[in-house]
Amino acid sequence: MDIKPDFTTPEKSASLFKALSHPSRLMILHLLQGQSRHGEELAKLLNLSPATVSHHMNLLLEEQLVLAQKEQYYQVYRLNEKALDVQIKNLLLFRPSKDQSFSEKDKVLHAFFKDGKLVKFPSQLKKQRFVLEKLVEAFDFDRTYTELEVNRVLVAFHDDVATLRRSLINERLMVRQNSIYSRPGTTLQTKDPEIH
Repeated sequence: MDIKPDFTTPEKSASLFKALSHPSRLMILHLLQGQSRHGEELAKLLNLSPATVSHHMNLLLEEQLVLAQKEQYYQVYRLNEKALDVQIKNLLLFRPSKDQSFSEKDKVLHAFFKDGKLVKFPSQLKKQRFVLEKLVEAFDFDRTYTELEVNRVLVAFHDDVATLRRSLINERLMVRQNSIYSRPGTTLQTKDPEIH
């Protein structure tokens, strides 16, 4: 049975759009229309490595855009039709909880970000953590970054890239090894250009 995704908060809706924001993931959804396929088959059709397909599938599964089941040695994926029946206007109909319209994190992000830019870096540690968790979303898992690439991403939010970069490392939201940066859990050897 297909599962209807939950879009009760702005964050949940935004994560759906993020899952749809990569050409390879859109191609995977296209290839799953009307036909279930396993990961290796998708890798061959898209000329991608199985690891890259696995990365994309994890994002699609997380948003319940696809469903998976084990068949013999393979993980077989199919389209979740109910997820794709959702209209864009329905993604904007949020249902906050009765006792709290916005979480503490939402309030902090609203106060410190204007038009996608970080107005100022908070001095309170808890607020810093909320801001840094937001910033690290701009970096993909399973991809490494040079310091210059990290700076290019961060400068879009604030000019003080050194403070932001150092804070991401201190909070262990990013790791640095031999001047190469990545999110924790990323395999540093991964240099697959298909993951953006």
